[in-house]
Amino acid sequence: MNYRAVIFDVDGTIVRGDTPIDGARVGLETAEDAGLNRLFVSNNPTKMPPAYQARLAHAGVTVTGDDVITAGTATTTYLSEFHANEDIFLIGEPGVSTQFEEAGLSQTESVEQAETLVASIDFNFSYQDLQDSLTILKDPSIPFIGTDPDIIIPTDHGDIPGSGAIIGAIENVTNRSVEQICGKPSPYTAQLALDRLGNPDPSECLVVGDRLDTDILLGKNAGMTTVLVKTGVTDNTTLSESDIQPDYVLESLAEFDRVLY
Repeated sequence: MNYRAVIFDVDGTIVRGDTPIDGARVGLETAEDAGLNRLFVSNNPTKMPPAYQARLAHAGVTVTGDDVITAGTATTTYLSEFHANEDIFLIGEPGVSTQFEEAGLSQTESVEQAETLVASIDFNFSYQDLQDSLTILKDPSIPFIGTDPDIIIPTDHGDIPGSGAIIGAIENVTNRSVEQICGKPSPYTAQLALDRLGNPDPSECLVVGDRLDTDILLGKNAGMTTVLVKTGVTDNTTLSESDIQPDYVLESLAEFDRVLY
């Protein structure tokens, strides 16, 4: 198969924190030597694409902001497309709010004025946030949007709850299901990625990542070839018990040439 493009996950695939993962640079150079258009897609909603330039530079990768899509990028783009004239009530980190502000989106801290609720990772998530969500989402016409579905996020200091945990808590208390999750594995992010890559046919595009339920599922749903690397959250037991099966399984990106040749 001749591939034209590749979508790389970042955390757990190329870097862990700010530390390059062994073999990542080799795999990235293999993709470059093969002439593949590269795009880096992260489910971190709090960081803007330029923040990834320094992180990827540690792995020997030179990128621009246009080479990166985050869950924050996807959510901001989605809101600008479908909810541009609405007052957004955000439960999330300041980094998410900053992206909304820079995109010219209107935000409110008033539950009475809220016209859309967006839930994301929030290190100060509280009982009051649940109460506000309950009040806002009693109105069935108010959209409920999530940045990304990651329930647990691995860090250098252990696992922490992610956006998905907060979205789930709000779903439980409001008896409302989130209507749109903008990050991986959503079709919205898949299409954003294809657009950024010049719209190759999905069959000509690879997706490489360490999570079955985000990276690999995004590729499966979009008709792309999927590659799991075992340098992140997925171990052999998780893989064998999952209904989501990648096309290729690599110990690390150092083996990326197996996919291409």
